[in-house]
Amino acid sequence: MSPAFRAIALAILKGFVRDRASVFFALVFPLMFLVLFGGIFNDPQQSKVELVQVGAVPLIDDLPADARKAWDETFETTRTQDRAGAITRVRKGDADVAVEMRGDTLVAHYTQTDAVRAAITQGTLRAFVDAANVAASGRPPAFTLRTERVEDDSLKTIQFVTPGLLGWAVAMSAAFGAAATLQGWRESKLLRRLQLSPAPAGAIVSARVLVTITIALVQLAIFVGLGMAAFGLQLDGAWWMAVPLLVTGTLAFMSLGLLAGALSRTTEGAVNLANFLVLPMAFLSGSFFPLEGAPSWLQVVSKALPLRHLNDAMLDVMVRGEGPASALVPMAILLAFAAVLTFVASRLFRWDTA
Repeated sequence: MSPAFRAIALAILKGFVRDRASVFFALVFPLMFLVLFGGIFNDPQQSKVELVQVGAVPLIDDLPADARKAWDETFETTRTQDRAGAITRVRKGDADVAVEMRGDTLVAHYTQTDAVRAAITQGTLRAFVDAANVAASGRPPAFTLRTERVEDDSLKTIQFVTPGLLGWAVAMSAAFGAAATLQGWRESKLLRRLQLSPAPAGAIVSARVLVTITIALVQLAIFVGLGMAAFGLQLDGAWWMAVPLLVTGTLAFMSLGLLAGALSRTTEGAVNLANFLVLPMAFLSGSFFPLEGAPSWLQVVSKALPLRHLNDAMLDVMVRGEGPASALVPMAILLAFAAVLTFVASRLFRWDTA
């Protein structure tokens, strides 16, 4: 490691630490999302359907013990005699459904504001009604259902949230850092000074890459540490492959930042362009919510984005118990993306803002 390389790397690192905005958006801002999502999704009551029972409902009141257990695991039930008030609660979104008995008919009042929630509620209630009909007929059902999770019982939603948010944090930090650094150095004429200095160009580029990768590894340590300490995050499979994945992901999004810096004439323009590219990509790549239910055309678009491959690979090695081989193809895609965008950025590169 040459003295020039050490000096440049140390200067870049000090510049990052002293820039409060950079530290905030690289570390604090993504962690705010982790804390927010972790707090929301770690609440076990969030998954229950909020049901208001109006008056006596024998179908619910007379459930046998095993069915009552299943009911209580599915519904958060409150009781009232005020039918109009119950329907108003549903209309306002304070409850998911209100049920009452009219003779032998179970009437469910629901809102279509949340179509997915409404479909789940109706399907679940229909299943309980069908079971009650079978019990009333005196004939045992021909089939039974047993549900088993494909993941370990100890897994929590935070397991699936952390890799996506970490991928977005690394992408944002690498792209913004590269874009702001390139354009900032150009505006301050530092690029010209470095060009005339005895320090080789390779040392300058390597120092910038090393500092960005170091920041990404710090992000990994903080995310995993906070997730394990505060939200019960558990790592599984070849979780250590997250390190080379983050390295290749950092290179890919640094190249995106270099392209943004090469295309822009001001630091603000470079950062805004990087934000314009990375933020929509985060939504389309599953960083904030899963894309399994998305339309097929959106799935195709999503799989053309580097962040989707980084997020999926991080899930595979950190949560889904996959081996090291599952990360090889995503890493190759990320490296190819980095190579192509770096080449394009080099062709557009200018030493001066003019």
